[in-house]
Amino acid sequence: MPSTHEAHANLTVLDHPVIQDRLARLRDASTPPETFRRLLDQVAGLMTFRISRDLQVRDLKITTPLKEADGVQLRLPLTLVPILRAGIGMIDGILALLPEARVGHIGVYRDETTMDPVPYYEKMPPDIADGPVFIVDPMLATGGSASFAVSRLKEHGCSDLRLICLVCAPEGIRRMEKDHPGVAIYTASLDDGLDENGYIVPGLGDAGDRIFGTQ
Repeated sequence: MPSTHEAHANLTVLDHPVIQDRLARLRDASTPPETFRRLLDQVAGLMTFRISRDLQVRDLKITTPLKEADGVQLRLPLTLVPILRAGIGMIDGILALLPEARVGHIGVYRDETTMDPVPYYEKMPPDIADGPVFIVDPMLATGGSASFAVSRLKEHGCSDLRLICLVCAPEGIRRMEKDHPGVAIYTASLDDGLDENGYIVPGLGDAGDRIFGTQ
């Protein structure tokens, strides 16, 4: 069952056994890129299924082959915003569950010397503020990129913001609590912390490199 972390009110750890099984395989250094991408698709869909449970719906009437019946449909447009480039690796798994979702993009990378976020691209639906936004990034390390992305989306008028990360470091969680205390964070694991290079430990390495087979 998902559980709100006792030390972080904004963090929910999704400890479903299937999610944890996929996470263990994703952590394995011997997992090749094609398998890594497939597992990431699966875990992204599983996480989104839990996160989307409270999306607003409207009632409607439908006609089955036998009679009229009551039904519901999602009331507000949903937008996914992956943080480039690694966030792209989770989008297909989410779209398999919610194909009607729109996809915006934020391109931001971390300066490896200063650890500060450096933006380089942005493209959003014009009405993005009309519905919930799921921000997607496999890793929440220092929290700089995620905090920047949330700030930009707030400037677009977005209020229902949820951050989906496969693994998180406590440093990133604390940064988000400080900068954006009202944004819920969902993860499969809160890891030990960051090493001297700003990488999550034990983590799973560089998610972008492992998705795309680069170094």
